Amino acid sequence: MGELVKEPGRWASRDAKPPRPEWIRTYSWRLVFSDSLAIVVAVVGSHLLWFGTRAIPLAGTVEPERWNSPIGVSYFVVSAILIVGWLAILRIYGTRDPRIVGSGLTEYARIADATFRFFGLVAIFALLLNVSVARGYIITAFPIGLILILAGRWSWRQWLRQKRYSGLYLVRVMLVGSIDSVAGMAEELERAAYAGYKVVGFCLTNSGDESVLHRYNAPIARGIPELLRHVSTVNAHAVALAGSEGLPPRTVRSISWKLERTGIDMMLAPSLTDIAGTRIHTRPVAGLPLIYVESPRYEGGAKVVKTVFDFSTALLLVIMLSPVLLAVAIGIKLTSKGPVFFKQQRVGLNGEPFGIIKFRSMRDGADAELMRLLEEQKNHDKPLFKVENDPRITKFGKFLRDSSLDELPQLFNVLKGDMSLVGPRPQVPAEVALYDSAAARRLLVKPGITGLWQISGRSDLSWDEAVRLDLFYVENWSLTDDLIIMLRTIRVVLVKAGAR
Repeated sequence: MGELVKEPGRWASRDAKPPRPEWIRTYSWRLVFSDSLAIVVAVVGSHLLWFGTRAIPLAGTVEPERWNSPIGVSYFVVSAILIVGWLAILRIYGTRDPRIVGSGLTEYARIADATFRFFGLVAIFALLLNVSVARGYIITAFPIGLILILAGRWSWRQWLRQKRYSGLYLVRVMLVGSIDSVAGMAEELERAAYAGYKVVGFCLTNSGDESVLHRYNAPIARGIPELLRHVSTVNAHAVALAGSEGLPPRTVRSISWKLERTGIDMMLAPSLTDIAGTRIHTRPVAGLPLIYVESPRYEGGAKVVKTVFDFSTALLLVIMLSPVLLAVAIGIKLTSKGPVFFKQQRVGLNGEPFGIIKFRSMRDGADAELMRLLEEQKNHDKPLFKVENDPRITKFGKFLRDSSLDELPQLFNVLKGDMSLVGPRPQVPAEVALYDSAAARRLLVKPGITGLWQISGRSDLSWDEAVRLDLFYVENWSLTDDLIIMLRTIRVVLVKAGAR
């Protein structure tokens, strides 16, 4: 029975159950079902592949003078143990924790970690017990099961995100902090709607212009003493402390104690934005949870690996896509006058200019018309030069742009070392001339054929949003993220998202 704590007018239990959203239990059971189905298909399928329906006994050393003798346990029992054990370790490692499902890579990482550890334990037990488990049986069950589990989780995640975009399956959160800090955090949560956090209230630690919060149509509490009452009023599932202004350690501790008795989760949001989790490390020192933030990596072994990966992948793609390159070149020649390729000076790594190569999608000489069109649309003073309903694009060029085929010759820029497969958007010198100090950090890495801007809306993005995404990539890039971006680029190209 939980410890009881006296509070004004009532007793509260320290073991109070968190007011979890009602959808979490249902969603968790769906994950259990898909995980179970994936594991059963993998294990049973591997069993049937290698042993059929025969009762094959497990081999081991049960007699000192004999090796690899049957030990009286069939692979039917082994398969059952694998299924139960695999499901158990997925639960033990918290792969269905509501705090990680639905967004981010933590969910996938925990599944992979739990699976690798489980099969490591199987190998250790087999070694200790001198049991010889058929290698083919394990080699097929292990990767197939992991892939099916991850595929199932990805499918459920897509379903969950669609529900969240519709206003369902959300975590109700109340933000606490100064006006500027809660406004900034509310904006970030609104931008990342797929994460499923809905702002249902504010508790302000300072006074000032509150008009920036009015568009959220959420009640505002003024001062920490009102926090607990407002949390109950808005039926919040969690409280997020945004920044540290007006929130000294003693106040934060007091809030945590009060929320502990209600079961409401408390989250701390340090004043760090656009920093990947791989760069953040927490280390407790004298009772203080200090956060270490690694500096961005622009050189070193990882950069060499990226360069080798870019060159080898670009070379392979050029060889594989050579028939497509030839067909596009012929199509351009047959449909409009002018050269096949469009060459233009862009700004690359460390501000060095280079000549970018693209298939020509506009009429010949269209570059000379750019500034006139931008001035007509009043876009000439913005770093992201975009012409709405550009009249210079040919009919075949429109097809090339919609399908992103006009970008393929940039693979030769990658082979030359001017570009990377993934990176910030390469821009012309006139655009770079309008950079501020923040945007100039995009030049710390090579520009890319694709990038976060490509998979997040391309031409539909505002300049500020494009810069934010590129800066996030520059400071947090990794080879794993490059692979994910390349895979997501394929989907974006197929649906023609943001293509102009």
